[in-house]
Amino acid sequence: QPPAFGFLFDVDGVLVRGSQALPAARRAFQRLADGSGRLRVPVVFLTNAGNCLRSAKARELSQALGLQVSPEQVILSHSPLQLFSQFHQRCMLVAGQGPVEENAHNLGFKHVVTIEALRKAYPLLDMVDQSRRPKELPPPTTGFPTIEGVILFGEPVRWETSLQLITDVLLSNGNPGAELQDVPYPHLPILACNMDLLWMAEAKMPRFGHGTFLLCLENIYKKVTGRELKYEALIGKPSPVTYRYAQFLIQQQAEKQGWKVPIRRLYAIGDNPMSDVYGANLYNSYLKSAQQDQGQAGVTRSPQAAGPQTEVYLELRNGCNNSVESCESILVCTGVYRHNGDVPKKREAHTVGTVFHGHRDFCFDPSLVEASYIVQDVDDAVQLAFKKENWS
Repeated sequence: QPPAFGFLFDVDGVLVRGSQALPAARRAFQRLADGSGRLRVPVVFLTNAGNCLRSAKARELSQALGLQVSPEQVILSHSPLQLFSQFHQRCMLVAGQGPVEENAHNLGFKHVVTIEALRKAYPLLDMVDQSRRPKELPPPTTGFPTIEGVILFGEPVRWETSLQLITDVLLSNGNPGAELQDVPYPHLPILACNMDLLWMAEAKMPRFGHGTFLLCLENIYKKVTGRELKYEALIGKPSPVTYRYAQFLIQQQAEKQGWKVPIRRLYAIGDNPMSDVYGANLYNSYLKSAQQDQGQAGVTRSPQAAGPQTEVYLELRNGCNNSVESCESILVCTGVYRHNGDVPKKREAHTVGTVFHGHRDFCFDPSLVEASYIVQDVDDAVQLAFKKENWS
């Protein structure tokens, strides 16, 4: 019996904590694999990590789970950027850490400038750390390209440097060495990956994520200019673009295995109500409304929350069939979310005091952060899905 369902697994807090694999993850993948170690069900690893290569993340997961994971099964926060081809020929400033240049080139971007290259070209811009200030006035910079857009891959190391230089680029329309004239608005396009305010590592409390950095940048820009920072695209969970891309990879896996049954249901397993649960529920609402040809649901403020050509990207340039009917959210208690044993019976009582950790451009609908199911760990989540699918 070929499977009519697939799994979308979050990584941090679900399969691993920091560099340590959770015991439940190994048990879960023993259930998912056959005797030769091949998966019996299509699986995608859907993480908001972005400061690494897809191939490196696949190697990490292979080692953690004890089975072979291919790069094609991994979706990093920035993976859907390969769809944004209208920016691939532009000169883009890239921010984050890890192999940002290599990631950008792998996604199709031809001309990229790093924060470090920009800092070296214009040494008078980075002034917070007194030890890095130039001792003498440097000669004028010549021949540096005009920047035509910004890619925010993930949280950088020196926040003050990235916040200052990105703001400089936006205020100067891509020429940060020039004298400030009228502030251009709309500003240069910004493509941001990973909106997670918090994430869970080995520490007992959650750590700041890229969403915290975006919050700083948005508030600085508004304080300086009096205007809203706008995004050309916000991708990574909970963006529907990311879930549509995950669906595409799930269906590709099923076809590659020769499974003829259409994939009807997705089970998204995560530990963060504000990204994993919200994203799965938002995509589920998209699937329901798309069946009625009503377009995307749940995003407010501006269509830029998921990109101005959202529908085009969601359809993945017509490369993805529409057999999937639902995307159910399963919340585990091994990461950001901790079950306190006294969850109120009524949704109203549970959501009154909820603080919305999601991004500014996504509305807070209490129903979207309510998981379809809450279980202890990822092994329980897999067993639950198997039971629902009557799958042995």
